Amino acid sequence: MNNLEFTHRRKNPLTGDWVLVSPHRNNRPWSGATEAPSGEALPKYDENCPLCPGNSRANDTHNPEYKDTFVFKNDFGALVSEQSGTEALADAEQNPLFEADVANGECRVICFSPDHNKSLPELTPNEISKVIDTWQSNYVELAEQYNCVHVFENKGAIMGCSQPHPHGQIWAHDHLSTEVEVEDKNQFAYQAKHGSNLLGDYVAKEVAQQDRVVAQNDHWLVVVPFWAAWPFETLLVAKGDVRHFGQLTQAQKDALAEILQELTIRYDNVFNCSFPYSMGWHSAPAKAEDDSHWRLHAHFYPPLLRSASVKKHMVGYEMLAESQRDLSAETAAKILREVSTTHYKQGE
Repeated sequence: MNNLEFTHRRKNPLTGDWVLVSPHRNNRPWSGATEAPSGEALPKYDENCPLCPGNSRANDTHNPEYKDTFVFKNDFGALVSEQSGTEALADAEQNPLFEADVANGECRVICFSPDHNKSLPELTPNEISKVIDTWQSNYVELAEQYNCVHVFENKGAIMGCSQPHPHGQIWAHDHLSTEVEVEDKNQFAYQAKHGSNLLGDYVAKEVAQQDRVVAQNDHWLVVVPFWAAWPFETLLVAKGDVRHFGQLTQAQKDALAEILQELTIRYDNVFNCSFPYSMGWHSAPAKAEDDSHWRLHAHFYPPLLRSASVKKHMVGYEMLAESQRDLSAETAAKILREVSTTHYKQGE
């Protein structure tokens, strides 16, 4: 399937969604053009940043003088653990056209580093390891109470990130989010039909073909998935039988730190800029009776298309019909493979 240089559709087996691929619209050699770094250089410490060590946040809360990661309950979280007025839903007559349900949960913010000006690709593997340890410990704690725990990061103003200080979030709730529920059903159906793990089989196929592989080590694989919708979308998936974040061993976490640094450096080096994206981990539901069909994985959805300032807009046909892309997954993977693994700022 490495010569699909004509208009066709590809199916995402995790969601059942289709993407329209139109490689003839972008079937020209990659020029390798890069943009100059955009924006002003950030300081190591910003006295006005609510995430920097020692600074004040909402309601006169002050951050400690933290040295690596720092976690706090989101001051403006979208979910709360307890709320009033929920009796109205229980008493209301549910109509199939007007269904509603209670959504209780908790939102946390994770600062990756005390340094205001260092995003993941600029951290050392040891520093990234501390982020991973923090992800894991918070996941384990929240999974004791909630069925669905989302660990994610929005990077860059273009992705709606309101603070440049490197940070991510964790949202936890008892209901299954739409994306996790769909992936749960499709992975279960695949295993029931084929007797094997969907993403386990996918890892084996991608490693054998190599066309869409961006990076890999003993424990992890990064590919531009066959069904990618965003131009430089990637899938980071565990090679072994890991079903949720709480199961990661020290060796797997060390390898994850290395491959996260490599992938995010490759991203930044495509256009010599701080590459924006939304990324997030998908784990098996915490309260699942059987999670053998699951494989821990993370999705990276970066919007940039041709430069640091030109993004892919999911509008029109994408909003009203289905996703469409010009740059093939194979070409995107080749571009990411061929950029340097030394961060562009190290040459400044």
